[in-house]
Amino acid sequence: MYAVTVTFRVAPDHLEAFLPLMVENAQTSLQQEPGCHQFDICRGDDPNQVFLYEIYEDRAAFDAHLASAHFKSFDSKVADMIEEKTVALFDEVIR
Repeated sequence: MYAVTVTFRVAPDHLEAFLPLMVENAQTSLQQEPGCHQFDICRGDDPNQVFLYEIYEDRAAFDAHLASAHFKSFDSKVADMIEEKTVALFDEVIR
């Protein structure tokens, strides 16, 4: 198991455009990537912060996600919408 967390700070004037693109990316990842087991999109008290929790089979599955056409398309569409992005990667300790 390989976990990925991503925290986005989205520019307030782009949030309405960002969220549907994020949902589409998550749904496509779950449908088309056999190594993607979970892809949650969360929001907290700050309406401009979007938190992702993703679970992949292993690092290779995550790398396949990053190389996918749908991720590259998403990434280019939202690049100018994002004020800040933090990514953390986690390997499973006990299996």
